[in-house]
Amino acid sequence: MSLLPVFLKLEGRPGLLVGAGDVALEKISSLLTTGLRLRVIAPEADAEIQRLAEAGRLEWVERKFDPADLDGNFVVIAATDDPEVNATVYREAIGRGILTNSVDDPPHCDFYFGSVVRRGDLQIAISTAGESPAVAQRIRREIDKHLSMDIGPWLTELGRFRRKILATHPPGEERKALLHRLAKRQFFESNSNLTHPLSNSMHTRSQQDVEGKVFLVGAGPGDPELLTVKALRLIQSADVILHDDLVPSAILELASAGAEVASVGKRCGTKSITQEEIHAQMIAHAEAGRCVVRLKSGDPLIFGRAAEEMAALAEAGVTFEVVPGITAAFAAAAAIPCSLTDRKTASNVILSTGHHAQSHNHAPVPELVDATRIVYMPGRDLSMLALEWQQEGLPTDLPCAIVSHAAQPGQRVQRTTLGGLGKVHPTESPSLLIAGWAVRETTENRIQESESAVARR
Repeated sequence: MSLLPVFLKLEGRPGLLVGAGDVALEKISSLLTTGLRLRVIAPEADAEIQRLAEAGRLEWVERKFDPADLDGNFVVIAATDDPEVNATVYREAIGRGILTNSVDDPPHCDFYFGSVVRRGDLQIAISTAGESPAVAQRIRREIDKHLSMDIGPWLTELGRFRRKILATHPPGEERKALLHRLAKRQFFESNSNLTHPLSNSMHTRSQQDVEGKVFLVGAGPGDPELLTVKALRLIQSADVILHDDLVPSAILELASAGAEVASVGKRCGTKSITQEEIHAQMIAHAEAGRCVVRLKSGDPLIFGRAAEEMAALAEAGVTFEVVPGITAAFAAAAAIPCSLTDRKTASNVILSTGHHAQSHNHAPVPELVDATRIVYMPGRDLSMLALEWQQEGLPTDLPCAIVSHAAQPGQRVQRTTLGGLGKVHPTESPSLLIAGWAVRETTENRIQESESAVARR
């Protein structure tokens, strides 16, 4: 069965509710917010319904239902505890061409009450066509949890400004583009001066004159459920997404249909695009008035070249903002699982990259016996790294774990020791190495491959 989702204007229209018990009271709370002129027919009524009648919020007629009660109504709801009465209400209403809902009786419904999330004039209604109201309520709670509480007042302000644009801007692609751009909240707020009464200059204001903005956003380790709420909102509303190669398709698919999505990644030593070209793309899109999300795997500020990009944006005078994400080290630690700062064994955490750790051009990583060492992008051959650490004085029985595709489908964990690190099987990129006594297993350390719950989803 295919349903047409609609939102009815009921302000001032007559409506009839047959029944006045607990079930009827639930429907009344939804109906009265619409401005419906509600009449209730029932020989007895719940105390709250009686109070609403005394306050003039509705009319209660204290008697049994009569088919003539249906005449002149726009909508009818049957909510008695007698199936025969409800069936009669529906049959008689259908004969009069009146839309009718028989509560908890899907075959006798022309429409269903959705489970609704409300933020002022914004309403999101979920329907299961009567199959499972409980499922609809669960989905409503999920949406309600993630939807900003202040979106209602913002929508009111946006609506006011939209009406001014419609009244002062001629129809055409420029007006349409401006309205769509203002519907992106971060763009609207960053151009709040536009919300004041329109000046003549706005009639000739081109899209290129509107200020754009760049967001350096952390995509987390790859699981869409580990995105921050702000990161998700920006991905869904961005005009342009410039992403690293390690950002999986499951996250990129969250972008809006009209967004321009482009890879600007440099992976495994292959540079299909230079860092300067990435800077140029961000700046060009922002100067064209677009909302740009520079989407980085993990956290932008952890080995994500954020310093270079922030400097380039600042030099160009482009407004930018950093949105943190869950870095891969935390996802890898959760995959083992281990605490990176176990109070018994680790009071320090050292973050480095495979390039830094194996380069003779840099100072060696400081020797801290109680540190947990985390190496991003350690490479496929770990023998050189293992040798350098042993030469620094780290013991051969130091526990190690290599985690590949942390928090993603296909996540794998290999356990070993520093002495056996150079002999482990090569892992698929992206991978990360964690070494330290915090990684120690409760059983004898040995190479062990295990698939996590992520892979079994």
